[in-house]
Amino acid sequence: MTSAPLAAVTGAEGFIGSHLTESLVARGYRVRAMAQYNSFSSYGWLETLAPDVLDQVEIVLGDVRDPGSVRGLLEGADCAYHLAALIAIPYSYRAPHSYVDTNVTGTLNVLEAVRALGTPRLVHTSTSETYGTARTVPITEDHPINTQSPYAASKAGGDRLADSYHASFETPVVTLRPFNTFGPRQSMRAVIPTVIGQVAAGERVITLGDLRPTRDFSYVKDTAAAFLAVGTAPAERVVGRTFNSGTGTEISVGDLVALIAKVMDVPIEVREDTERLRPAASEVMRLVADASRLTAATGWEPGHSLEQGLAHTVEFFRDPANLARYKTGIYNV
Repeated sequence: MTSAPLAAVTGAEGFIGSHLTESLVARGYRVRAMAQYNSFSSYGWLETLAPDVLDQVEIVLGDVRDPGSVRGLLEGADCAYHLAALIAIPYSYRAPHSYVDTNVTGTLNVLEAVRALGTPRLVHTSTSETYGTARTVPITEDHPINTQSPYAASKAGGDRLADSYHASFETPVVTLRPFNTFGPRQSMRAVIPTVIGQVAAGERVITLGDLRPTRDFSYVKDTAAAFLAVGTAPAERVVGRTFNSGTGTEISVGDLVALIAKVMDVPIEVREDTERLRPAASEVMRLVADASRLTAATGWEPGHSLEQGLAHTVEFFRDPANLARYKTGIYNV
């Protein structure tokens, strides 16, 4: 009797990583999940997964900035999903070196381990922020790269390394470039949990930054499905390629707040907080995905509307145990 295939996941303790871990187990995988080493022995959101899911998960504390940690994680894995990253754009203005160490050097360590160990498939995580403000819409994978923040630049650096390893060493890497993902477990530094979390905590006057930018929001379970799609598709369809995942629909932050108010059935007043504004030239004003390449290669399509996803997210934040994990009264950088 053959054992279940083993998937290695970096960043497994985070928002998308924990959902991907659940999805992998549901697909019959054992998962070796890396959570960033910390002195609290915290496994992040992995601690909230159901016991029957955790039965199939081996959690290891490590750091993608350390080559030995990464190699140990990937030893014997049938596939690897690289999600570990520093992600908050405002913090990248304060600590750009940290973003290069994690998002560039960390990616290099993963690529080197995959190359040395002969791991059959690596899914590398990019971001729609690498495109900058849309020059043409919807945004295809051929859209120019325009990095408007240190975060975006560090992610683009990791993407270029992944491309170069495929070209130079035939490393079996595929890059998934999700547009804005939202849902349960997302950090408060993102706009949707910022609004829902404040309202769930009893606030009716919400502080936000610029309300004009538009984004293409995907529910987290759909993004996890996109990772699985590129991780399991025949190699000739996906390896060496980059794929957008998104809905193809955009909404402004202002209109998004109005939709959240409708879903939560409460009045919301918005006040602009200058602390939450990005530098003008760094703000990405418009993002909307063309995910047709991903659909053509794998058959993936989003399964949730924005309103459906918001309803699930509201339900999560209205649970007092979940809300207690968040600091809704401060600006989460």
